[in-house]
Amino acid sequence: MDAHDIAEGRARWQRRYDEARKRDADFTTLSGTPVDPVYGPPEGADVPGFERIGWPGEFPYTRGLHPTGYRGRTWTIRQFSGFGNAQQTNARYKMLLGAGGGGLSVAFDMPTLMGRDSDEPQSLGEVGHCGVAIDSAADMDVLFDGIPLADVTTSMTISGPAVPVFCMYLVAAERQGADLRVLDGTLQTDIFKEYIAQKEWLFPPEPHLRLIGDLMEFCGKEIPRYKPLSVSGYHIREAGSTAAQELAYTLADGFGYVELGQSRGLDVNTFAPGLSFFFDAHIDFFEEIAKFRAARRIWARWLRDVYGATSEKALWLKFHTQTAGVSLTAQQPYNNVVRTAVEALSAVLGGTQSLHTNALDETLALPTDEAAEIALRTQQVLMEETGITNVADPLGGSWYVEDLTDRIEAEAEAIFQRIRDMGGDGTITAGILRGIEDGWFMSEIADSAFVYQQAVEKGDKRVVGVNVHTGSLTRELDILRVSHEVEIEQNKLLGARRAGRDNALVEQRLAEMVAVARTGGNMIPSMLDACRAEATLGEICGALKDEWGIYREPARF
Repeated sequence: MDAHDIAEGRARWQRRYDEARKRDADFTTLSGTPVDPVYGPPEGADVPGFERIGWPGEFPYTRGLHPTGYRGRTWTIRQFSGFGNAQQTNARYKMLLGAGGGGLSVAFDMPTLMGRDSDEPQSLGEVGHCGVAIDSAADMDVLFDGIPLADVTTSMTISGPAVPVFCMYLVAAERQGADLRVLDGTLQTDIFKEYIAQKEWLFPPEPHLRLIGDLMEFCGKEIPRYKPLSVSGYHIREAGSTAAQELAYTLADGFGYVELGQSRGLDVNTFAPGLSFFFDAHIDFFEEIAKFRAARRIWARWLRDVYGATSEKALWLKFHTQTAGVSLTAQQPYNNVVRTAVEALSAVLGGTQSLHTNALDETLALPTDEAAEIALRTQQVLMEETGITNVADPLGGSWYVEDLTDRIEAEAEAIFQRIRDMGGDGTITAGILRGIEDGWFMSEIADSAFVYQQAVEKGDKRVVGVNVHTGSLTRELDILRVSHEVEIEQNKLLGARRAGRDNALVEQRLAEMVAVARTGGNMIPSMLDACRAEATLGEICGALKDEWGIYREPARF
């Protein structure tokens, strides 16, 4: 790009920056030196390829979605939390919100993630242990008691039974008297990544995709601010993928959901802004920053050139980030505070919209209140003390960062082509489904995880406290333990609710929902009616399993 084009781009950015809202804040260094909102090539410079870097708030959005960067609005502090029963988690939410958290992110226990009730035989010993137990809309009432859902953005990390859990959330909001049209938040819903990495599915892929399509239609018409689908790379990375694989598989899943929306006759300019993403921030600082920058650029180009989007918001890749749980170590756990801070900083320099920071004890158990507070304060120190919110994309133009961004993008594009070729019809969706059926994704991730583990065991990749600097004075941590009494009490409560509801009405509503499943109608209204009658999660998912069957992963050796 020649000097004239660069100067024109800077002028465009300046106009948009001047018109945008900015926070009332001190944009100087610690020493009091004023800093510019963005930096670029010196006046008169020719920079070949600068159109791929550009300016914040301008296609291809390598440097961020908004001309102001974090001067306009800082990222949302959204701590992922949930344990025990709804009452215990409600107390943790109130603590986080009271300490300065900006939104909620719900962690569910394993029975809930698998669409089971707490009293099913398969739930034994798992209730409340990796998140909160939710059996019916009444649990959602307790979970959000005293927390006005119309005023708080709420993210829910669940995919297999995401739609019935979302309906329970809507019922809880109705019971609070909230106008559903103003609800704001994100539902994960991403079933592709379950088949690829996390393995928390209920049905074969096609029924899951049908429910996701119904949800996209329903939210587009009824709850326009809510994001019905968060495409998740986090679990792909935690399973052992490389940064480029995480990026490529995640964006490919996103393209698959765009194709799903278009197959429903939805306008990409209308539904694409409701898609969001969820990435891992791992420990390799600059690689992660490059990954986030490449993600925005790829998404914008594909949405415009492949899927025909013309709206600016449809081209925006909005993402939440969580620091890498897999990078945490049980050995010398206080080192995890440092790892988390570095990973959080990479997410911020990469332009994340919201962020969760892991607690130092999460490799051992659910976090204690003290560990959760340290994780929260880590974000607040970054936001309030370091000056990183003053300048948009401060690493833009770095030879190293730009080269890494280009290389990760090229790796991702090669993977997209491989996925398209697997499908045979030119669509990403067909390639994803074939890759799932053949075990290709799982094999590729396993190979990457094996290579990394070998490097750690040989000492080529160093992990402090594990294979280097192993001497320590640290003592054993006090960890949070979920009492077995939680499961006993949850099951008693569930039994009492079943006894006190209109069971004939529940059976009628479940039958009506299954009847809609046999047609081309949207299933969300009938599922909402079942939740209003206090049908349980296990009953709803069980009725659909009877109708659609369950999915079993083919055996591979």
